[in-house]
Amino acid sequence: MVTSLDTDLPDPTTDQARAGLHGRWGVAMARNARWVLLTWGIVIVALGALAPGVFSSLAGAGWQANGSESVQVRELARQHFGGQGSTAVQVVVHSDRFTSDDPAVREVISRVAGVLERDDRIASVVAPQPGASISPDGHTAIVLAGAGADSDEMVRVVDDLKDQLTGLSTPDVQVSPTGASALWSDFNQANHDAMIQAEMLSWPVTLAIMVLAFGSLVAAGLPLLLTLAGLVASAGGLVLLNEITPISVWAMNFAMMFALALGIDYALFLVVRFRAGMRRHGDRLAAVAETMDTAGKAVLLSGLTVLVSLSAVLLVPAPAVRTMAVGIMLAVVFVLAATLSLLPVVLAKLGDRVNAASLPWAKRQQHRSPVFARWGELLHRRPWPFALGALAVLVLLTIPVFGLKVAMPSIQVVPADAPVRQGYETVQQAMGQGAPGMLQIITPAKDAGEVTRIAQGTDGVVTAMPAQPAADGSGYSFIQVLPADDPSSQHLQSTLDTLRAALPADALVGGAAAENLDLQTALDDYLPLVVGVILTLGFLLLLASLQAPLIALLGTVVSLLSTTAAFGVAKLIFQDGHGASLLGFTPQGFLDGWAPVFFFAMIFAIAMDYTVFLLSAAKEHYETSGDPRAGHVEGLAHSGRVILAAAAVMVAVFFTFALADPLPPKEMGVILGIAVLLDAALIRLVLLPVLLRLTGHAAWWCPAWLRRALPKISFAHG
Repeated sequence: MVTSLDTDLPDPTTDQARAGLHGRWGVAMARNARWVLLTWGIVIVALGALAPGVFSSLAGAGWQANGSESVQVRELARQHFGGQGSTAVQVVVHSDRFTSDDPAVREVISRVAGVLERDDRIASVVAPQPGASISPDGHTAIVLAGAGADSDEMVRVVDDLKDQLTGLSTPDVQVSPTGASALWSDFNQANHDAMIQAEMLSWPVTLAIMVLAFGSLVAAGLPLLLTLAGLVASAGGLVLLNEITPISVWAMNFAMMFALALGIDYALFLVVRFRAGMRRHGDRLAAVAETMDTAGKAVLLSGLTVLVSLSAVLLVPAPAVRTMAVGIMLAVVFVLAATLSLLPVVLAKLGDRVNAASLPWAKRQQHRSPVFARWGELLHRRPWPFALGALAVLVLLTIPVFGLKVAMPSIQVVPADAPVRQGYETVQQAMGQGAPGMLQIITPAKDAGEVTRIAQGTDGVVTAMPAQPAADGSGYSFIQVLPADDPSSQHLQSTLDTLRAALPADALVGGAAAENLDLQTALDDYLPLVVGVILTLGFLLLLASLQAPLIALLGTVVSLLSTTAAFGVAKLIFQDGHGASLLGFTPQGFLDGWAPVFFFAMIFAIAMDYTVFLLSAAKEHYETSGDPRAGHVEGLAHSGRVILAAAAVMVAVFFTFALADPLPPKEMGVILGIAVLLDAALIRLVLLPVLLRLTGHAAWWCPAWLRRALPKISFAHG
């Protein structure tokens, strides 16, 4: 059945007939608008119905190195010791006035135990024990709730019980849940709130930038609507995916950010090209065909580059890190699908109305920017000063990277009034610096005496508790070890390594602090592999796209340079503390441990995104003219304004996260924002065009044997 959605489009023209595969795809979408809109309507309604539950249903933990010794200890503790491992919930009961044997304190402890015992996800409740979970002065006691479920569910236990437990506090007795599960509960909540606030701030800022870039409210609104469609679909998709495998709640946070930033980038590139096509052809379908053959092809290749870069993160054996990458990839897939199917339909229906509600200068805008054309001519005449200047800045900013330190975040990343931080600090003050990060040893019972003796004599260990034999007759013993150092101290790694080296082979050392250290080790070990895979796959994708080995290699290398420069700036800010007072945080003395692996993939993906935008435009004009000068000057003239506007949107989106109170989203916003700023200003608009100028025809040369092996991809239309 034919509807009015399809019948008002003109018959095919010569321009449409000349279209390539992508152009024909865009025309097909426009001519089947009814089915495209119906399909997207079903997808958005179906997945949108699931989207509101995304934050409550996704997993809260997963910060572990699968297969590590510490994870083995956690599982053995769950099986044989009532779940007293790293994910057990510790409820701190403290009174400045009374000791733990006072009736007022005993009453609160009894009520705490009652709340815990009523939850069937808790395997056991252990009352405070003198010499183990009661402080020497008697004013602090810990009720231990053993984990009867996996780490993700134990975070939900804290989510569910936190208010009940803290509500048991009296004027003289304070109750504070703490421990790893409570940490992730408060940590996730603080980050979720910060992400939502940043998103709410970024939308109006983004709209303002889009209006300035497009000069039209309609054209500016299209990218935001498409991004919203992709975001809703990805949120519902994550809920469905969570039914198959636990997905970290952080996946949605990153997906929201990337869907907004990349979705606007992609739509911006297409809308600008469509407006130029309408001026050239005066025919909606011909404009759609040209848009999809050129900008649409570049967007598809850009999206594939982002997906390829992020896929390398899946090599890291850490569920939270992997699923954050999955969340972004899912958002990119939906945004890319909307851009390449829904947007051609909307553009074809709008035609010249895409310029509706225009500002005064909008109708004078051309796809070819005279400003960037003059900039390209200047770079052509004087390449060396600009190349050396850009390189000097990037190299100077890269140098601090060699002093970069990373570690898992400390308790300072959660707000000072969070219950977990209050409990943590109370335990530390009452029982010692290392008390919140007790190490746990599980060993065959026959070795318990020797293991206790070795642990007691290890440097960095204050004391080892008496061994607890397993009640189920499994033949294991459980030993708690009090380290001298704070869980976030770098000295704890040395203590853990020494202890593991000294103990018998069958003795396993774990605990929440050990899990963090094992995860950090895994992240460090996998970083070279992830970087190598990203660089290799990025180069191969550029090579296939551009059919030009030299410029594909140069594009990959300069993307790496902007990435390392961003981490150099991150070291100066977050490790050394430069500008900390301005940004409102206390430096930890290191960068959060997942930053090098995860942020490298994200920054490189964004950098390659802009690389594809610039080089695809340059290749289009080189293919048309055969003149390398026209390639780099006209490529910059036709893509420079889009790259600048897209970068402005991304910087605005990312820097809104820098205003967050928790440190992790602040790190993310600053690092990604600086990376985009450096990449757009120094790489895409200076260094890469200069490299095209200096290499000339060689930039686009490809040996015949390689050209035969590569897929046939052209950016010229018609």
